[in-house]
Amino acid sequence: MARAIWTGSLSFGLVNVPVGLYTATEDRSIHFNQFQAGTSDRVRYKRVNERTGDEVDYADIVKGYDLGGGEHVLLSPEELQAVEPERSRSIDIVDFVDLRDIDPIYFQKTYYLAPQGEQAQRAYALLRQAMAEAGKVGVASLVLRNKEYLVAVRPDRRVLALETLFFADEVRDPVEELDTLPGDMTFSQRELDTAKLLIESMSTPWEPERYHATYRQAVEELVERKRQGEAVVTEAAPPTSAPVIDLMAALQASVEAARGGRTTRAGKASGVPPGSGAPAGSGAAPARPRSGRSVRRRRATPDLSALSRAELAERAAQLDIPGRSKMRRAELEQAVAAASSGSHRRRAS
Repeated sequence: MARAIWTGSLSFGLVNVPVGLYTATEDRSIHFNQFQAGTSDRVRYKRVNERTGDEVDYADIVKGYDLGGGEHVLLSPEELQAVEPERSRSIDIVDFVDLRDIDPIYFQKTYYLAPQGEQAQRAYALLRQAMAEAGKVGVASLVLRNKEYLVAVRPDRRVLALETLFFADEVRDPVEELDTLPGDMTFSQRELDTAKLLIESMSTPWEPERYHATYRQAVEELVERKRQGEAVVTEAAPPTSAPVIDLMAALQASVEAARGGRTTRAGKASGVPPGSGAPAGSGAAPARPRSGRSVRRRRATPDLSALSRAELAERAAQLDIPGRSKMRRAELEQAVAAASSGSHRRRAS
């Protein structure tokens, strides 16, 4: 069961709702320790005096604010503690705004707010439903771990979510910061229509389960292979693609690739060689096999060797293959081939 990292009350007007704050996401990144090469000795860091090279105890360290030009103002822990924001046990909503009016760049981290105690549930549910029907989010402030945050409280499914936000002066102005942004440009209607057609052909409903951390899966596979004593041979990086010369030609080629993407992927999964069946653009249906047995012979062992590890992982997710995240490439390829063949056999029958 999740544990609250902060407890207090959520207030709007004269209504106070006892709530707890819970983390809504988790960091699944791969983390490493450092070792000296060729040994099992961990590498540690020390706090060292830059001038003398002597190690400094943590209790003897003060903080310095950089004024520039090598000048600093030194501040003791006691001085900093005296100006810390007061710890608050209340999230006071001061404004309600439309969610669509908040630029996504301001969102920082998501938490969940949950009612604390049965008496808080009715007021909590009322606020969530009223905000959802009004299409509004509440803007408030929160002091968490001695830091003041601007937050937005928004309705989300059956819970109130709390988003920590960047303050306005923490968001950089791209026009001032980036000197390579293009100026005003004009495009032909054909270029715009082709670009919009490409976007439309690649559009799909948002399904977060379709996307996977392929690097993390690859590292976990590498760790497992080395744990079992397998010798790992590294491969050279693939060559980088050439820069786009003809924008219109690249757009048209991308549209054609996107249009045929699903067909191409299905062909790879089934083992049907590209170019088989009806000629491209002819509109004629490919010749049907005379029996289901011929379908099974052609599609029993699809060739997946040309797929990357990431493409195999995506195919395995689409086929809902259990234990796929821990499989080696060879195992993953066999599982995808078997599942694909089984799927084709069911359709053929």
